[in-house]
Amino acid sequence: MFENLSERLSRTLKHVTGQAKLTEDNIKDTLREVRMALLEADVALPVVKEFINRVRDRAIGQEVQQSLSPGQVFVKIVNSELVAVMGTANDELNLAAQPPAVILMAGLQGAGKTTSVAKLSKWLSERKKKSVLVASADVYRPAAIKQLETLAGEVGATFFPSSIDQKPVDIARNAIQEARQKHLDVVIIDTAGRLHIDADMMAEIKELHAAINPVETLFVVDAMTGQDAANTAKAFNDALPLTGVILTKADGDARGGAALSVRHITGKPIKFIGVGEKVEALEPFHPDRIASRILGMGDILSLVEEAERKLDKTKADKLVSKLKKGKSFDLEDFHDQLQQMKNMGGMGGLLDKLPGMGGMGQVAQSPEANKMFVQMEAIISSMTGKERRSPDDINGSRKRRIAAGSGTQVQDVNRLLKQHKQMAKMMKKLTGKGGMAKMMRGMGGLRGKVPAMPKTGVGTGGIGGLLPPGGGKKFPF
Repeated sequence: MFENLSERLSRTLKHVTGQAKLTEDNIKDTLREVRMALLEADVALPVVKEFINRVRDRAIGQEVQQSLSPGQVFVKIVNSELVAVMGTANDELNLAAQPPAVILMAGLQGAGKTTSVAKLSKWLSERKKKSVLVASADVYRPAAIKQLETLAGEVGATFFPSSIDQKPVDIARNAIQEARQKHLDVVIIDTAGRLHIDADMMAEIKELHAAINPVETLFVVDAMTGQDAANTAKAFNDALPLTGVILTKADGDARGGAALSVRHITGKPIKFIGVGEKVEALEPFHPDRIASRILGMGDILSLVEEAERKLDKTKADKLVSKLKKGKSFDLEDFHDQLQQMKNMGGMGGLLDKLPGMGGMGQVAQSPEANKMFVQMEAIISSMTGKERRSPDDINGSRKRRIAAGSGTQVQDVNRLLKQHKQMAKMMKKLTGKGGMAKMMRGMGGLRGKVPAMPKTGVGTGGIGGLLPPGGGKKFPF
C-alpha cells in the first residue's frame, strides 16, 4: 500500500531548495507535485484541497534551522499534516462495557466483513486475551454462515450457529445471551452486505443496531475502491452511529487514497487495516506510522512489535550465544533465518518498515523474489545435517546431488553458498556491541538521515537473529 504515493512524494520533496526561509516561490512547484501525487493516489478532492492549503499556510515563512535543509523542514510539515488527516493517533476499541461487549460489523458485499470478523477475533484473543463469540446475521447467503463457522474454528473463536430462516435481530440477541451464559468477553455480529447501498439494507441494519446497542459499530470497507470507499463510509455513517472503520485489502492497493480520505470525510477513525488474506493479517491503524511509511521513513515501532510477537526468542538466544562464543554461522542457522523472515511477511515486509528502503519492499515481494526464497529453502532441505553444519565441505559431487534433490541447478547451489558466506561474514562483523546501529547507519546512506531508534525495552542487535544480532541481550534488536 502507498507505493505509488510514497515514490512520487519522496522524489518531489527532495527538490525543495532555498536559504533561510520557505517561501511561496520555493514551494510552489513542489506543492503542485504533491497535489498531483495525492490525486493520482485517488485521495478525495476536498481532502486534497484542504491538505494543500494547510501545508502551504504552515510552510510559508517557516524559519529553516542551520542543521536542517529547506527540504527537511518541508517534509516535517507534510508528515505532520498527513498524520492530522488520518487521525493523529490510533483509536482503540472501546470494550469498557458489562460483558459481553458487542461489536457490530457493517459494510457492502465483498468488502471482507466475514474475514475481518475472524481476523478481529484472533486479534482480540491473542493481543487482548479476550474470549470471543462470533455469529452471522447474514440470512441471505448460507455460504456466509458456513464461511464464518470455518474461520471461527481456525482462529479458536466460539461460533454461534444460525440459519437463513431466522431473523437477524433474533440471531444477534440469542448469540449475546449465549455469550452471557458462557461468561465470554466479546460478541462480534457479522451482518448482510449488498452490492450497493439500498433502503432495505439500511433499514435492516438500523433495526439490528437498535436491538442490540453495540459498544462498537465498525464499517468494513475495501481500500481498493479508492475514493468510493470514503463516500460509502459516509453513507453508512449518516445511517448508523459508526464508531470506526476497518480498511481491508490494503496490501492490494498501491495508491492508498482511501486511508487518507475516510477519516476526513466521515469524521470516524480507521481502527484497523487489513494487510493480507491470512487471519493474522490485521494491524491497528497508527496514523503516525503510516505517514512515516508514505514518506519513506520506515516504521521501526511496528517492526519491533511484530518481532516481539512472531519471532522465536529461544532460537534468537541460541544464535546470539553461539556467535558470541566464536562459533560459525552455518546453513542450519541460515535456514532458521529464512523461516523467521517468512513469519515476518518475507523480505518485502521487513524492507517496507526499515528507514531509507524506499520502494525496495515492493521489489522484494515480487514473484521472482518469492521464488528465490522457496528455492533457497529447497536447496538447504536437500542437504544432510553434516553438510548444513559444515558448508565448506560441500564438494562438486555433493553439489550435484543437492541440486538434483532440490530440483535446481548446480549454479543455484553455488549462489546460495556464496550468499551464506556473505551473511556469515556480516554476522561476524556485527556481533560486537552497537552492531545493529552501525548497520542502520549504513542503510541511512541510501537516503540521508535515519530516524533515531525508538526506546522499546529491547536490546540493540538483530531482530531475534533475523537481522545480524548485536548486544547479546535477552531479545536483541
